[in-house]
Amino acid sequence: MDEKTTWTTLVGGREVQIPATIDGVRQALADDPVRLAEFEAEIGRTPAARLVQTLAMWALPAEAWAEINAQMDRLAVGDFSGCTPMEDLPGYDPAGEEAA
Repeated sequence: MDEKTTWTTLVGGREVQIPATIDGVRQALADDPVRLAEFEAEIGRTPAARLVQTLAMWALPAEAWAEINAQMDRLAVGDFSGCTPMEDLPGYDPAGEEAA
């Protein structure tokens, strides 16, 4: 099993490494005791099926959240520039393989 302790994501158009372990997120939040306490409370009550999603949300740096929030604000006002409809994606099949 390949056990990666970091993930790679884009922030501001550049690749950055973010922690992919609970201990890694704890270390990343160590300088912010309030956020660390919030993380500990949330990760402790997160169902196993959602652990990866919750961990990823806490691992993202503030700059990533600024980008995400700006994109969501843009979409909320109806600006879909730069979006690709699912129908235009290669291999998109709304019926699935079973309908063939």
